[in-house]
Amino acid sequence: MNTDLLYRLLDVDPVAGPVELLHRARGARDLPYLVLAALVREDVRMGEHARAELQRARDRADCYARLARDLADATGVRPIRDLPLAGYYPSDLPRPLGELTLVSPTEAALWQAVSRLVTEHPVESVEVTLLGERPRHTSVTLRWPAEDPLLDPWYQVRLGTAALTGDLATVPVRPYLAADDHVECLIALAEEGLGRAFRAGDVIDVARLGRKSFEPVETAAVVAAYRLAPEAVALLDLAAEHVPLGSLGGVRTVLESEVAPELHRREALTRPLRPRHGTLLRRTVIRHQWDEARLLPAGPATLLLTPVADFLLAPEGVRPTAPARAAALTALRAWDTTAPATPDGTPRARLPESKHG
Repeated sequence: MNTDLLYRLLDVDPVAGPVELLHRARGARDLPYLVLAALVREDVRMGEHARAELQRARDRADCYARLARDLADATGVRPIRDLPLAGYYPSDLPRPLGELTLVSPTEAALWQAVSRLVTEHPVESVEVTLLGERPRHTSVTLRWPAEDPLLDPWYQVRLGTAALTGDLATVPVRPYLAADDHVECLIALAEEGLGRAFRAGDVIDVARLGRKSFEPVETAAVVAAYRLAPEAVALLDLAAEHVPLGSLGGVRTVLESEVAPELHRREALTRPLRPRHGTLLRRTVIRHQWDEARLLPAGPATLLLTPVADFLLAPEGVRPTAPARAAALTALRAWDTTAPATPDGTPRARLPESKHG
């Protein structure tokens, strides 16, 4: 991995130099940090501000690693995709980590992890999405400011009870991800192709993974079982245009025969999974006794009461009207006066409506 590869991936003429390379990388999500690290590696001149930006990115990665270890020990959640992929990068060329993605074995463990994060960090945004009815999967995204909130992406932690959520139509939710670590990383990368086009950073991830030993037939069978043969083939074909596939070359060959059967399965009529997104109504004092969120009917609407905040549920993409929001807040106040006290008999402490909703 060197700047020659980055120039090719970002379609920058090397004659334009590192300034243009970094400028182009800033439009590609987290790639600026990888470009800066590669430039440092090659002793390219840079000033204090550029080095400080790279150091903040390293600090972010270290923070995410600590969070993952602490939350795994305390709650049983574990990281998938970004943080595990970072383990395949050399120390002097760290993988950029824009977010930390965690999968939880249970809803109770998810809310325990969320409660710890809310308690220990200046969380300013809490987002919740529900997938399905029975069984129901929960996804929570927490954000808080970076050291420089204007220049750097905010810290972002995503937690979910489903490891892979599919495309909500033709590829179903797959709650569990169980394979060798490097195979899990390949699967998680392929899953990204269900929601977006593959990009330069994915190619670099493949280049790092290709150094591991993949058993072609076994790996292809696992990828196919997770319903991701077309995406894995597209990812590996894109990567092959820029980097050697290494042991993944054999996986690509075997996967060829799995693509058509998977596309045929996706032609079958399925019932689309309609996510419900929570609009924040108020943050609350943490309800430590709650193991899961609760649904509360409120006329035509539904409220979601969680251990850390209360939400108004609506289909994804639908923004509740002001009257609906007012009615939801009225229903919450009514619930406050009628719901039982906490198990130890003390009143339920709560905070006023959040200003971040």
